[in-house]
Order: sequence, then C-alpha cells, then structure tokens
Amino acid sequence: MNSVTPFTSTQDLVAAVVGDLTPTERRIAEAVVAEPTLLAFGSVSDLAGRVGTSRPSIVRFATKLGFKGYTQLQQHVRGNLSRRLSRPSDRIRSDSDQGVSVRAAIEASLASVFEALDGDRLARLVSPLVNARSIWILSGEPSLAGAAALHSGLAMVRPSVRLLEEHSYGTDVSDAQHGDTAVVIDFMRYRRQVVAATRILQDAGVTIVAITDSPLSPLVELADVWSQINIPAVGPFDSSIPVVALCELLVAQVTKELREDATNRIDRIEALWERSEAFL
Repeated sequence: MNSVTPFTSTQDLVAAVVGDLTPTERRIAEAVVAEPTLLAFGSVSDLAGRVGTSRPSIVRFATKLGFKGYTQLQQHVRGNLSRRLSRPSDRIRSDSDQGVSVRAAIEASLASVFEALDGDRLARLVSPLVNARSIWILSGEPSLAGAAALHSGLAMVRPSVRLLEEHSYGTDVSDAQHGDTAVVIDFMRYRRQVVAATRILQDAGVTIVAITDSPLSPLVELADVWSQINIPAVGPFDSSIPVVALCELLVAQVTKELREDATNRIDRIEALWERSEAFL
C-alpha cells in the first residue's frame, strides 16, 4: 500500500503502482490522470461509465492506490485540486463550464457539514459558545458570509458577541480575556492576520473554536476544538454555502441550549424594534 499524504498527486499515486495495474486499471488510471475533475466530483458509476468498466473495478483501483475505498480517494483528489487551483485566475484558466460538477461539489460540501456536526461534535463546538463571557468572531475574506451569519444569529440570542474587522484587530482583541470564546473561520489560502490574531487570543486565555478545511490548517494547532468542512469552488471563487450552513446550525443549537434566556432576549429586541418603528 502506498504512503499517501495530502500533497501526493494523482500522477504520483499511479506511478507508484503502475507495474501492478491490470489492463482495466490502466484505463481507469489514464482517465483520472487526464481528467481529475471526473474523479473529484463524479460518482463511481460516472467513472465506470466513462472508462467502460464496472463499479467494483473502480473500487479495487482506489484500494490499489492506497485508499480504503472510492470515497477516500475522491476526497484526496478534491483536496489536491483545491491546493493546485487556489488562485481564482488559475481556476479560470484551467476549467471550462463545470455546472454538473459544481452541483455535485456543493452537495458533497453540505454533506461534510452534517458529518462535521455528527454525534457529540456539535455539542463540543457549541459548549464554548453557550458558556463564554464574550464571543469574538473573526474570519478570512472567503468566509465572511459565514462569520456574518454567525454574528447576526448569536447576537440575537445572547449578549456580548463581536465580529472583528481586520483593520481593527489590534485594538479589539486587547479587550479579550480568559472566559471568552473566539470562533475563527478561514480556509486555504489562510490569511496571515487571522492566524496572528488567533494566536494573540489564545495567549490571552481565550477558548478557540476553529472552522477550517484541513487538519493541516494553521488554525488547528491553535484550537481547543475545531471542525473540518469541504469548501468547493463555484467558478473562480470558493463557495460560501457550506460555511453559512454550518454557522446557521451552530446558532440553532446555541438557541436551543439558551432556550429561556434566548427567548427573553429576542422579545426585548423585538420590543425595541417596535418602539423605534424599525420596520415598515
């Protein structure tokens, strides 16, 4: 079995076992090396149909490359593509219209959100948000939509929630202290200032909850608890859909945990909106 790392290319995986491949497996290898997006975003049946072979042959090919099955190989190739096409301009140059693939990628990314919150994982992410004195939210630019959704929702159901802006990290984080929680959201390419601000918050005794895309993310080593989700590309840019979905699920669970306090806070806010005639 190959020694597979997140940075091992598909070509290198194939080259390591090329002498052991059957004629059918060679056809599969030629197809996935020529068109890696087929493997990254297609089903076993899609790839089998393209090559003219059976589903079990595709699974055996994945096993021969060093993976437990097709899904694990597919996740590896997706990550490899994400790293290679990290710049929007590179994605434009390398890709044609991938409408069907984008749909499959978004569906897979949403599945990764629910997997990230499966079992007791949701409780471990939410507990620091329920019990914190203050909550600090910071993110890289591609994840700002998720950070905004998290801030908007949490601020409605509990006090002292702040969304940090990059230009004011220095002054804002000076107020953070032990007993606070920071939710840090960032994906490849990781922003230097987000990591630096997270390190400052950690040094202040703040509990770090990280939402990122890889165990190799620089946020993971700083986090007390973290969650990994898949972030697909939609055109040249990273999709905001999975991180917004995850943040909305976090807000829903925090609201459930703070049921009475959250209800009373929302009632007070609604009363103030009525007094100020906030809505037409």
